[in-house]
Amino acid sequence: MGGGGVNRNLIINGAMNVAQRGTSSTGIGASSGYFTCDRWKITTGNTAGRLTMTQDSSAPSGTGLANSIKLDCTTADTSIAADELTIIGQSIEGQNLQTVQKGTSSAVPITVSFYAKANASATYVAELFDHDNSRHINKSYTISSADTWEKKTITIDGDTATAFDNSTAADLSLYFWLAAGSNYSGGTLNTSWNSSTNANRAAGLVNLADSTSNDWYITGIQLEVGDNA
Repeated sequence: MGGGGVNRNLIINGAMNVAQRGTSSTGIGASSGYFTCDRWKITTGNTAGRLTMTQDSSAPSGTGLANSIKLDCTTADTSIAADELTIIGQSIEGQNLQTVQKGTSSAVPITVSFYAKANASATYVAELFDHDNSRHINKSYTISSADTWEKKTITIDGDTATAFDNSTAADLSLYFWLAAGSNYSGGTLNTSWNSSTNANRAAGLVNLADSTSNDWYITGIQLEVGDNA
């Protein structure tokens, strides 16, 4: 099933153009919340590392994008605890997900695409989490070249097992993992739809907060019904 220019983006503010709370926030890691760009929530747990989050003017050229989220490590945590995590994500209402036809024999793929860059080559993890049914799917992506914008496209197979509620609740979340202790990374990455197992959510992930030299940028995030971005 094609995506292309047909399907609308299910993500709001994927271009990071709107930042009504402010354009910079320091000390992130002490608590979870919405800090700069609208709709994008940082969730943290028991981390000693600290990040500064900014709406940055760096963006991939030739794309029409003008802004990005930048996360810069300001306090390192080189000994990550088992229950530590740092993720950034956005949730989507069930009423906006019905075209996915999840939980039926006609379930269709979902395609996640975005631009990312970081100060060094590394492996990160993107996750779709179904809150209605406690199911998830997790895919790794690699930053190949330091300080270079790279487009990443991840196609998620349709899930015929369980459906999204047709509601205004947060039924699906798109998460980008940035740090994960062994409770979340000690298993095997869950690359197909399955019941939630924490240890399989972020296996193989680097720890963004292990050095104050580290930074990570993202923009142009799209979540579309179909197998093409």
